[in-house]
Amino acid sequence: MTRGCAALGLVAMLTCLSVASARGAPASPALDPGAAITAGERALGRVIGDHRLVDTTGAPLSLRDYRGKPLVISLVYSSCSSVCPPTTQHLIDAVNEAGRVFGLERFAVLTVGFDARNDTVVRMAQFASMQGIKLPNWRTASGDAATIDALLNDLGFSYRAVAGGFDHPTQTTIVDRDGKVYRHVYGDDFPFTMFMEPMKDAVYGTMTPFSFEGLLDRIRFICTAYDPGSRRYRFDYGLVFGGAIAAFSLLAMGGLILREWMRSAQA
Repeated sequence: MTRGCAALGLVAMLTCLSVASARGAPASPALDPGAAITAGERALGRVIGDHRLVDTTGAPLSLRDYRGKPLVISLVYSSCSSVCPPTTQHLIDAVNEAGRVFGLERFAVLTVGFDARNDTVVRMAQFASMQGIKLPNWRTASGDAATIDALLNDLGFSYRAVAGGFDHPTQTTIVDRDGKVYRHVYGDDFPFTMFMEPMKDAVYGTMTPFSFEGLLDRIRFICTAYDPGSRRYRFDYGLVFGGAIAAFSLLAMGGLILREWMRSAQA
């Protein structure tokens, strides 16, 4: 059983509510999309706990192990037949694009089943196989009810059991290298720019290490812009020119100050 998606405008963000089979899920009050968005936005800046999950091979997975690089978290439920599959397919395209631009080794992706009762290791493995999740930086995981509830609370993710499945926002979360919720991307067909720009911030952001590569990242962060037409990051020469003028102005001002200081010291 499926039900269509309802799109809500909120600063170019979309939330789709989906319903699909979820055996034994008791019905609850309908999900308020506005309240779901508000809960998600309140989670921004929140540090995700060291939750312990299990991946599709049965291996333990700790979220703390992802610290040091950005993490993209996608929340689905394995029996969903409406929104979760196309959302995952679109995310695969977005992650492939981000991998081409930034490098797959610069970030990680984690798909988590939020229906702890039914999203077993086997069923999440089936979901990953059917969706074609094969990238080396992407894992699919499940967890016990207490762990999943704690993770959803950290992410500000809301859902409601309804007849035949769940209402939930199609929420993709970008977590920064320090484990803080940085941005949510909503919708099952979001524009790539909505995903690529916060990923650029997270990958190239202000906390890059002091190294040659870190310096290059800072230049890319400041002087490049994503062109959705060509689906490439390009140097914005307006930014480069503006930065050069600003640097020259600072040097000139510094020179004037130094000259006046030297003249006053000699007087």
